[in-house]
Amino acid sequence: MPYLPNREALYPKLPSLLHILLITGNKIYVTNKKKMTSYLSLFLCLILLFNVLVADAFTGTYGINYGRIADNIPAPESVVTLLRANKIKNVRIYDADHSVLTAFKDSEIQIIIGLGNEFLKDISVNEDRAVEWVKINVQPYLPGTLIRGIAVGNEVLGGGDTELWEVLVPAVKNVYNALEKLDLSHKIEVSSPHSEAVFDNTYPPSAGAFKESILPYMLPLLNFSKQIGSPFYINAYPFLAYKSDPSHIDLNYALFEKSSGIYDAKTKLHYDNMFEAMIDAAYFALEKTGFEKMAVICSETGWASQGDENEAGANVKNARTYNKNLHKLLLKKKGTPHRPKMVMRAYVFALFNENQKRGPTSERNFGLFKADGSIAYKIGFRGLVPSSASKDFVLRGGFWSSQWFIALASAVVLTQFLDL
Repeated sequence: MPYLPNREALYPKLPSLLHILLITGNKIYVTNKKKMTSYLSLFLCLILLFNVLVADAFTGTYGINYGRIADNIPAPESVVTLLRANKIKNVRIYDADHSVLTAFKDSEIQIIIGLGNEFLKDISVNEDRAVEWVKINVQPYLPGTLIRGIAVGNEVLGGGDTELWEVLVPAVKNVYNALEKLDLSHKIEVSSPHSEAVFDNTYPPSAGAFKESILPYMLPLLNFSKQIGSPFYINAYPFLAYKSDPSHIDLNYALFEKSSGIYDAKTKLHYDNMFEAMIDAAYFALEKTGFEKMAVICSETGWASQGDENEAGANVKNARTYNKNLHKLLLKKKGTPHRPKMVMRAYVFALFNENQKRGPTSERNFGLFKADGSIAYKIGFRGLVPSSASKDFVLRGGFWSSQWFIALASAVVLTQFLDL
């Protein structure tokens, strides 16, 4: 279902748009019938143009993580409506849930699916299992569902299960080989996102370097990623850095607010915010291992709106500030101080608060939206239902959808043809 255009932008234009369409219809009716076809062609072009303007695709610099460890969030079909209403065109999920993949059909939303850590050992030793997995979880949903990537595992290297470190690269290779066998490798990217635990140092950014204990596993992964053209995905959370050391980290620096920032004496670069410093630290770590041309994409970032007493900075005000400023930064389509020509791209964590996640309170409160589909705080998005944070919300259908408006406008002109 087409999403609702921004009502504030659309309503003032309705009278003039309808007036133009009525005039067009009258001209078609009174003009020489031989010219009717050319007028009709022009009118259809205008309708198509209008439809494109209302359903303008997102730039691709901003995406969101759609986690579902909850028993009270909206159905996938409603999620698609929510994403389209807010012009979010890039989504990551942590599995390959068939109900989600079905709901995303014909949505024009690009999706990265996940192959969970629990499958890595099996997939790593058996390429046929990888082929079977792709045949069951990917192939049936193409091309309607825009599956653009498979994330093989999540935050494996640097994690507590070192056995998974050893099987990660074989698993990644088998998934890619499975895609090649099914003639899908040119359409679907294969990657594996990392946490900050892979780094030995990140401050200042030019000191960015991988841990020595990680390198025997990271280097083969980077070599293969370079071979197949995949970027480096990093989960970068200024919130976690601030929470761990609030007495030494400037909150404004973590929130993209005005601050003195930091100065990297080696590169003579100044950083206004921690997010860009984290991304550049990843670039420097890649350069030191010989992968200076590899792009870095932030696969997760966000700020908790609630936390335990010992979770510094976890509140609605800070979450709103961080996510609003991040959104504005990404829409500028700019690079980092060290890589100004490499446009930053990031997936925000997360779409919803997830009430069944384990761990501290913050883990259940990263959502831009509450479980009922209303916004958690106001940063320019609209929810499925009204919220105390905003009066803007997405209507579930209704007269003022773009589809109904186009149908009405078309009917007005067609009545002129048919002299009804």
